[in-house]
Amino acid sequence: MSAIAAIYQKDSKAPVSVEAGLRLMQALKKYPADAVDTWHDGRVFLGCHAQWITPESVGQPQPFHAAELGLTITADAMIDNRPYLWEQLLIDRERRTSMPDSELIMLAYAKWGEEAPRYLIGDYAFIIWDQRKSELFGATDLFGSRTLYIHSDAQQSSFCTTIAPLLAAHHVEKKLNESWLADYLAVAIVHESSDLFATPYEHIRQVPPGHAFRIMDGQLDFWQHSKIEPPEQLRLKRREEYTEAFQEVFQEAVNARMRTFRKVGATLSGGLDSGSVVSFAAKSLQAQQKQLHTFSYVPEPDFQDWTSRRHMADERPFIQETVGFVGNIADQYLDMQGRSPLSEADEWLEMLEIPFKFVENSFWIKGVYEQSHQQGMGILLTGAMGNHSISWGPAIDYYSLLLKRLQWLRLYREVTMFGKRKAVGRKRIMYYVGKNAYPKLFPQDQDHGEQEMPLMINPAFAKRMNVFARLKERQAGAGSVFEKDALKAQPGPFQDMAMTNMSGTQRTKLSLNYALWERDPTSDPRVVKFCLSVPIEQYVHDGYDRALIRESTASYLPDQIRLNQRVRGIQAADWVHRMTPVWSTFVEELRHYCEDPYLAQFFNVEQMKASLEQVGLAPKPEYAVDLNSRYLLHCLVACRFVQQFHLKGGE
Repeated sequence: MSAIAAIYQKDSKAPVSVEAGLRLMQALKKYPADAVDTWHDGRVFLGCHAQWITPESVGQPQPFHAAELGLTITADAMIDNRPYLWEQLLIDRERRTSMPDSELIMLAYAKWGEEAPRYLIGDYAFIIWDQRKSELFGATDLFGSRTLYIHSDAQQSSFCTTIAPLLAAHHVEKKLNESWLADYLAVAIVHESSDLFATPYEHIRQVPPGHAFRIMDGQLDFWQHSKIEPPEQLRLKRREEYTEAFQEVFQEAVNARMRTFRKVGATLSGGLDSGSVVSFAAKSLQAQQKQLHTFSYVPEPDFQDWTSRRHMADERPFIQETVGFVGNIADQYLDMQGRSPLSEADEWLEMLEIPFKFVENSFWIKGVYEQSHQQGMGILLTGAMGNHSISWGPAIDYYSLLLKRLQWLRLYREVTMFGKRKAVGRKRIMYYVGKNAYPKLFPQDQDHGEQEMPLMINPAFAKRMNVFARLKERQAGAGSVFEKDALKAQPGPFQDMAMTNMSGTQRTKLSLNYALWERDPTSDPRVVKFCLSVPIEQYVHDGYDRALIRESTASYLPDQIRLNQRVRGIQAADWVHRMTPVWSTFVEELRHYCEDPYLAQFFNVEQMKASLEQVGLAPKPEYAVDLNSRYLLHCLVACRFVQQFHLKGGE
């Protein structure tokens, strides 16, 4: 893993500013590094702030120059389909296992040119100087797992893994991009701007997920090199064939993501997604005589569980069931005493360089990374995208489809079995099925309707930026995360780059700060394409939702976890409890923001005041799931971020 940097001088007769390049590298010094090196020639400067994670990366020269090819590369990459590339590129067998990913990418470019990114599977951002063509070429992976930012003016174009070095090296004015902010504030979910190239900084752009660029003769061009297309539906003869095919593709994805000479860690909850990743990983590591280290968040010791019997704030009993059944696991439970979302907010803002909406979980995510770093992990496995790939399977939506198709016998059988497994009456289930299938036939019932978090954006600001019209246009397009029909929505998180942009930012910045690489097998393109090809009846079957992963882990996870449909864990159920000692400070800070005229032009101050009235000065632990409390927490983080542009003269 590496932080990379590059400068391209547009005037072919003027040499690149090496001093500007060195300023870029100097600004990266705050991150841990095993090696730092630069390369420059004529109009191009390349730099690499390297962290050695894989065995092949140890001691590798980066940037890497191949004089015989006329190519030089700097790369932040971990390639997962190395065996395929070895065969396609005719790599000598004795060189295969020792060849660094950066050299493999370079050879792919030498063979396929600008089509090379389409042949790569993994997490990557790279830049190649093609001396023979006088062309600078680069790309990011399909899901944007690594960030790459750009500053371009009349003289040169500069690139870097993080934003701050670009601002510092070129003395760029730190000016707020109001269009980006409007999109961010107008959507409650984890989401960036409709303009995929935009960042919160007016003069800084980013290379979106799955995009490539070239600079030739001073002209900078971008294009999308890859995207997830809906595959043809997979039709196999027996259910067992689906589970066998899944196990094969998922095991390949897990194995590819554990390539490190250091320890392998994983986040582990009491659910299916992380449990599946851990169970497949632990078995493979045992064959390598390595142990898997798991990190699990648990509430503070003095927390009183306020959740219902169908929920679990402390998932330790389920986690321990998984650990005992799987074996070869060194499990750890982190309660992060004394930490809260408020105590970590400023560090997160500095690290991410953008505001964020996973605030409730921020304290334990950061704590897991800190512990992983301290204990020598090179890889941290997660199952972050599992709900949309391996453990997808919306039962109510499938039953609604059966109802509309008039498949009464199958519907009756499925609903009956589903009710028994969830301990819910058939009549109640059919109410939701009917309402989902024919919503216009049912009166609006507040008790059964889903509430949505209030929006942070000032209505006048939204109107001035025309934000809702832009978002409506995006929502009408294919692959949007705003799709309401769950059966159509499955590809959305893998096609909507405004969502993958945000997750890639989090992964890159955390990994860079803590010198380890977060890897998610549930978002491997091979796994995603397989899961999108599986028919819905394989996902909802015999009264089970998420049936594919339940059946595929029959020998991997204990039945208490694998077949559980009655109890769900709640992440960070104690975040309000943790903030109780500073709740009045939290409220006062928000009240101060409500009176700030600079912030008031962007934020929905009236809604903030109304939510403050609702939560009051005496918080209750159950406010952890209250929309007003969560809304105010998100507002506070966004206000802190935006305020810095005013305080530092960037207005």
